[in-house]
Amino acid sequence: MSISELDVGLERDGFLRTLLRELAGTLQEVVGVEEASGYISVVGAAVGQKLDATYKSALQVDRLSRDQVAQVLVDLKQRIKGDFYVAEEREDRIVFASRSCPFGEYVIGRPALCMMTSNVFGYIAAENLGYARVQIDEAVARGDPGCRVTVFLTPTADDSGAREYFRRVQLQSV
Repeated sequence: MSISELDVGLERDGFLRTLLRELAGTLQEVVGVEEASGYISVVGAAVGQKLDATYKSALQVDRLSRDQVAQVLVDLKQRIKGDFYVAEEREDRIVFASRSCPFGEYVIGRPALCMMTSNVFGYIAAENLGYARVQIDEAVARGDPGCRVTVFLTPTADDSGAREYFRRVQLQSV
């Protein structure tokens, strides 16, 4: 039997999830969960920017409506196998829930990876609606059976550990 015929369970998706898990774990161990979350949030913001531009281009709009923001956030998570759906909508918030995480079991014990969701959701919502505050209420990474993410659309005094996001100001050239 040749090496390439061995059943070692190695494929790209699993390899990349393992890579991200180990990277997040190393960051958490070296600099702590808070700092690791900060590093991952930078990546999440960049990913959010790219996804926002991609969806706006595909929809041929300059700005997504509130309904489109909710649909886009669900769609992008569905496409990467995060079983997200809108669990609740109120005037001041949209609550998303999921039965699974895109990272699967690789996310367990790696709460810093939740910053990807926070920043992608926060960036897209704020960029299109002006403001967002994202709160990770439940997370597979913390041992919950699923995820619950609240995207507040109006500022409030209570931050509950949530992260705020604001629309980037476009400077006009003179």
